[in-house]
Amino acid sequence: MNVTTLGIDLAKNAFSLHGVDAHGKTVMRKTLSRAKLMPFLAQQPPCHIGMEACSGAHHWARHLTALGHRVGIMAPKFVIPYRKGGKNDGNDAEAICEAVGRPGMRFVPIKSAEQQAVLCLHRIRQARIKERTATVNQLRGLLSEFGLIMPQGRYPAMHQIPDLLEDAENGLPMLARRLLHDLYLRLQGIHTEVLAYDRELEHLAKASDSAQQLLRVPGVARLPQPRWSPASVMPTSSRTDGSSPPGSD
Repeated sequence: MNVTTLGIDLAKNAFSLHGVDAHGKTVMRKTLSRAKLMPFLAQQPPCHIGMEACSGAHHWARHLTALGHRVGIMAPKFVIPYRKGGKNDGNDAEAICEAVGRPGMRFVPIKSAEQQAVLCLHRIRQARIKERTATVNQLRGLLSEFGLIMPQGRYPAMHQIPDLLEDAENGLPMLARRLLHDLYLRLQGIHTEVLAYDRELEHLAKASDSAQQLLRVPGVARLPQPRWSPASVMPTSSRTDGSSPPGSD
C-alpha cells in the first residue's frame, strides 16, 4: 500500500482518512482515534496530506510537516465541489484527498504557534470590545427607562454614568441604582482588559519589523490613546482612598 495523497477529515476524537496511490486508485479508507492518528502517520512514508481549514488544522499541519509530510490546508469552500454523495466523514475525507491534488488549488499558509497566539490576542480583544459596546448600550437603554438620557458616543456616555448614578434627585430607584452601579463596574473591568490588550499589541508591534514598516505607510496609525480610564470617572462610593473624581471640587 503506497499512499501518495491522503485526505484527513479532522474532528475532535475520530479522524477519517482516505488515501490514493500515484495512479489515483483508492488504497486506504480508515478511521482512527485521536491517540492513534500520529503514531499511524509517523509510520507512513512521506506523502501529500490535505485537510480543511478548521479548529486544530494548523496544529496537525505543524506536527505532520515535522514528520516529513507535505501538508496543504484548504478552505472548506474549495473542497465542497469534490464531495460525492451526502456529507459524512468518509465522503469528506475523499473530497479532501481529491481537492488537495488539484493543480492551482489555493492553500492556507501554515501558522506557527506564536502566530496563533497573536491571533488569540486579537480575537479575545475583539470579543471584549463587542462586550463593552453591548454593556454601554444596555446601560443606555436601562437608564432611558427612567428618563435619564446618556449622550451619544462611548466616551461621553462613560463620563456621565457616574454623575447619573450619584444624583440622588433624578428619581432613580435605589434597586435600579445598585444594579446599574454593578453593571457600570463590569464595564470598567471590561474597559481595563481592552486597554491591557492594546498595550500588548503595542509591545508586539514595536518588536515586529513588519509592523513597523506598516506603521510608516500613510494612512496606517497606531491605536488611539484612550480618553477615558476607569479611575478617572469612578464614583466616589467606589474609590478606595475616599477621594472625589477629578474636577468635582
